[in-house]
Amino acid sequence: MRSSPRALPARAPVPTIIHTHAYDGGGPQTFDWQVYARIIEGIRNEVDVPVYPSYPALNTNDTDTSLADVGVRFAHIEPLVARGLIEFAIVDPGSANFTRTRTTSDAKPEGAYMNTESVVRYALDFAARHGLHPDFAIYEPGFARAGAALARAAGVKAPIYRLMFCEGLAVGFPPRPYALAAYHSLLEEEAGPAPSMIAAVNADLRPLFAETIARGGHIRVGLEDAPLGTRATNLELVEEAVGIVRNHGGEPASPAEMRQALAALA
Repeated sequence: MRSSPRALPARAPVPTIIHTHAYDGGGPQTFDWQVYARIIEGIRNEVDVPVYPSYPALNTNDTDTSLADVGVRFAHIEPLVARGLIEFAIVDPGSANFTRTRTTSDAKPEGAYMNTESVVRYALDFAARHGLHPDFAIYEPGFARAGAALARAAGVKAPIYRLMFCEGLAVGFPPRPYALAAYHSLLEEEAGPAPSMIAAVNADLRPLFAETIARGGHIRVGLEDAPLGTRATNLELVEEAVGIVRNHGGEPASPAEMRQALAALA
């Protein structure tokens, strides 16, 4: 589960994995590795949980072309790994047009989110060199197929497939039971018993929780995934998800249990 990078209150549920975006002093998002290091170290002073950062998106509408250099795009990851602060390699194994579902004839065309195969191979080579599990963001079914094929070629540890369901963007699948079933069938064919989690862009995933649990999948929750405008906090979203998991006969895994399960797959 995904939670807040702030200190966890007493008796708060301990997330299995934490994903965070860094903001320095309330300004725009930053990819300064030192800011990420402070965040991760602060969390680990409270609880021993894996934390994985974000990396800058390359969009064809952006005026900043420096991110076309893969070394620039991933520059903050190397020092974090060197200090033992991250356990997963973030990899989005494909590109997609971010068309809006409610667009108009006179709307400015949306850009394409770009991750060329050379970028994916760079990230997977990095994961192989450092012994990291890739964390794949699966925005489209083809991402899963390409990610599985390139992971085998790179000889990396077992990837985690993060199934991204979208509302508002005409990308991949909406959060529907048929979509979850399709993804699980595809992963079984392409990647075998690979661990997966559901996640979202501006979507309510709660209707998929029960079937995800029944299929042995995992759940990511947090403000990044929740419908835009939600009044819930990260902590409230995590607490609600824990309650739903337990009501369906499951129990949230501890970070130690998660690490043990991934080690068995590697």
